[in-house]
Amino acid sequence: MPSRTLYVDGEYLAKNPAWHVEESPWKARQILRMLQKNGVSPKTVCDVGCGVGEVLNQLQENLDRECVFWGYDISPQAIDLATTRSSGRIHFELADFGQETDKFFDLILVLDVIEHLPDYFSFLERLKARGRHKIFHIPLDLSVQTVFRKNGLVKRREMYAHLHYFSKETALRTLEDAGYEVLDYFYTPRSVELGSTPGQLLLKLPRKLLSTIHKDLTARLLGGFSLLVLAR
Repeated sequence: MPSRTLYVDGEYLAKNPAWHVEESPWKARQILRMLQKNGVSPKTVCDVGCGVGEVLNQLQENLDRECVFWGYDISPQAIDLATTRSSGRIHFELADFGQETDKFFDLILVLDVIEHLPDYFSFLERLKARGRHKIFHIPLDLSVQTVFRKNGLVKRREMYAHLHYFSKETALRTLEDAGYEVLDYFYTPRSVELGSTPGQLLLKLPRKLLSTIHKDLTARLLGGFSLLVLAR
């Protein structure tokens, strides 16, 4: 399967040498905000598709000292990098979490994952019984400006291997159709706070200003946002 081979044979690492580690502190802050907002205090946390493991490394500095963390990824290159972050509280495993059947977690993180999976519905259905709470981070690739530009969505497929493209409404409906109860969600302004490409810099101010007036309209019109969802 080409989409899976991309992560196993090193092609994804070649295209993204840092494996997005620079975004990890920012992602951890979004997760902590969601947990604090909803009073969720996990003792076990699993990151599915953990990459190089820096999100878990950031979280272990801010969650209960008794909390234990597990990271799963199918990429041997990612796990090799992640193991440098292993500790008594953080563990990594080269495995397909969707095929694991014997572990249960208080919190499962699925951060920028489902858009890469050919059959994400089956994955979501298998995942549901494996944890009490789940946090999903889903890029909202569908917007007026990405559809308007000839290669707006193709670029996401070529660089980041996105196979599926979501809006806020389709992301939430996908989780509900897979049997999840959505407890809370909010936009995360990745392009506003982290964007560094010429296009992101050009749209940074319009996105920032318009989002203070109407976040839904900004995401639909200009893009550049993801959705963080707490579900069970």
